[in-house]
Amino acid sequence: MKKIKFTETVLRDAQQSLIATRMPFETFEPILSTMDKAGYYSLECWGGATFDSCLRYLNEDPWERLRKIRKACPNTKLQMLLRGQNLLGYKHYPNDVVRKFVAKSVENGIDIIRIFDALNDVRNLEVAVDQTIKSGAHASGTICYTLSPVHNTKAYIKLAKDMENMGVQSICIKDMAGIISPKEAYELVGALKENVKLPIILHTHCTTGLGPMTLLKAAEAGVDVIDTAISSFSGGTSQPATETLNYILTQDGYKTGLDTDVLKQINDFFKPVKADALKSGLLNPVVLSTDTDALTYQVPGGMLSNLVAQLTAQKKMDK
Repeated sequence: MKKIKFTETVLRDAQQSLIATRMPFETFEPILSTMDKAGYYSLECWGGATFDSCLRYLNEDPWERLRKIRKACPNTKLQMLLRGQNLLGYKHYPNDVVRKFVAKSVENGIDIIRIFDALNDVRNLEVAVDQTIKSGAHASGTICYTLSPVHNTKAYIKLAKDMENMGVQSICIKDMAGIISPKEAYELVGALKENVKLPIILHTHCTTGLGPMTLLKAAEAGVDVIDTAISSFSGGTSQPATETLNYILTQDGYKTGLDTDVLKQINDFFKPVKADALKSGLLNPVVLSTDTDALTYQVPGGMLSNLVAQLTAQKKMDK
C-alpha cells in the first residue's frame, strides 16, 4: 500500500497565517495529549513567528512553551521552522550564536528543523544544518518556491542537490504564498524524486485556492510528507484541511496512519477557539477568503495575516 505522512500546522503556521500567531499556550494546552495520539508524522509547533509573538504579544517564554509541548507530546516528533543564519530574528547572527540556538532548540525538545533562506542562498543554511545534525535532530532543507524566469525546475533540482550534499535528511518545497499549481507540483516533486535520494515534503497554502488540488497531485507524484491544518484552522491563508486530504488519499489507497476519531476531537476543540477569534476581531474574514490576486503579488500566508492585523490596528485597511 502507498504511504503518505502528515505534518499538522495548527500550532504554528496555521495560526500564524490566520490569527498572526496570537494563540496563547494555555489555549491549546488541553488538546496536546490528544494530538499526540492522532498519528501525525510531526507537529509543527515552534519557530517562524512564534518566538517573536510569545515575547512581543503573549508575555510567554518561548522556551518554556516548547518544553511544555514536549512533555505533553512524548510520542510525536516536534518540528520548527528556522530562517537559516537569521534564526528566528530579523538579521544575520554569528555562527556561534546559530550553533548554540540550534543546540538549545534540540535540547529543549525539537526533533525536526526545517531550515530555509528566503533567497535560497545555501551558504546561509550550512551552519544551521551542520549543527542540527550534530545535535542529533533531523535537518530538513528547504526550497523557497516562487515564480520567475530564473526559478525553474532545473534551478530547484540544483538547489536540492546542493542541500543533499550538505547533509540534509529531507527536502521541503515551501510554497509560502500558495502559488504552486497542481501541474507544477506534480512535475517538481517527480523531478526531485528522480534526482535526489531523500524524502520530499510539500508545504503550501490555500490563499489562491490551489492548495488541496496541489497536494493531491503531489501525492500522485510520490511526495512523502504533506503539511495540513486541522479543518477549523484550515483554508484561506492557512493550509488545506487535514481531514479532507486524509479522506481523499485514503480513498485513493494511501495509508496515512491518521486516526479519524482523534482528528474529530482535535477539530471540535479548535472550533470554539476559531469562533472566539472571529468574535474578537483577531481573525479577520479577509484572510479566510480565496484571493487569486496572490498569484501576482505572491505575499506569504503567514505574512498576510500579520499585514492585515497591523493595517487594521492602524485603521489603514483601505490602503
